[in-house]
Amino acid sequence: MKLIIQIPCYNEAETLTIALNDLPKKIEGIDCIETLIIDDGSTDDTVKVALDWGVDHVVKFTRNKGLAKGFMAGLEACLAYGADIIVNTDADNQYCGEDIAKLVKPILEGSADIVVGERPIDDIPHFSWVKKKLQHLGSWVVRKASHTDIPDAPSGFRAFSREAAMHINVVNEYTYTLETIVQAGRNKMSIDSVPVRTNPELRQSRLFKSIGAYIKKSMLTIMRALLMYRPLAVLTFIGAIPFLIGLGISIRFVVFIFQGRSAGHVQSLILACTLMIIGFMTFVIGMLADVISANRKILEDVQYNVRRLAYDRGREDLETEKQKVPEDKPAKASGKGKKNGNKDL
Repeated sequence: MKLIIQIPCYNEAETLTIALNDLPKKIEGIDCIETLIIDDGSTDDTVKVALDWGVDHVVKFTRNKGLAKGFMAGLEACLAYGADIIVNTDADNQYCGEDIAKLVKPILEGSADIVVGERPIDDIPHFSWVKKKLQHLGSWVVRKASHTDIPDAPSGFRAFSREAAMHINVVNEYTYTLETIVQAGRNKMSIDSVPVRTNPELRQSRLFKSIGAYIKKSMLTIMRALLMYRPLAVLTFIGAIPFLIGLGISIRFVVFIFQGRSAGHVQSLILACTLMIIGFMTFVIGMLADVISANRKILEDVQYNVRRLAYDRGREDLETEKQKVPEDKPAKASGKGKKNGNKDL
């Protein structure tokens, strides 16, 4: 059983060593633990620090592409390197490395495909009161949108089985945390949560500049995910609002007709017709979006099968290469102190 711990990095030279030193060296049920960093266009010595420490694999972007793309590039690389379980953690050592054993346990037991680390949000000292409440609110919205019971949706500390990782596909450019939960819930993946600890803050978050920006981007991410996975339900709800208002106005006009007072109310009839047409057209768009969503599901199945063929064949090739190594010769390390896979993925 092979575990690869991936760490997205952007100018993390000052904190990366601390995070790497905190990672576990051995976990019960895991035969091999490797590390992989995703250098998201860093302008400092992040890669040098990682290689000096002895990371096994490096995925390097020539320019900053954002957390979501970095996460997906790491996931693809981990699959290519034959990972059975993939754990994602932060380079600022926000999460306690020892708790990785807790994250992978449900996957090892076969009870979950994805495991999210639940932070003690109310007890984190550097979180303001407003941020704590927004974290809880955001998690509640994601639970309702995804039909899951994950208490800490924004947590980036999570583990994926190989099978789940092959199904993951993040399309937004902001973050993977919310979309992957909505995607997992709507695709009926088994997703679980375990309590984890956090470490003292080493630097401020770079993911968002203000609380307002965080709320805006998070809500747009959730709405986009819902439109991808439940377009008909969402657009029917949106279209029902103007349609029902228009219907109410038209009923009012009919009442005026029976009362003989319809003169002078033609404008309200025009408004009613306009609102009902808008509502109906929104419903029609929802039906078209639902058909497109069905095609997306087919494409996701195709993507999954392509990944499975490519990565399972690659893993077989890796095993074959290992078997070819003579017993009297030590196997060459897969990348301790050397760059591996340092190309844009």
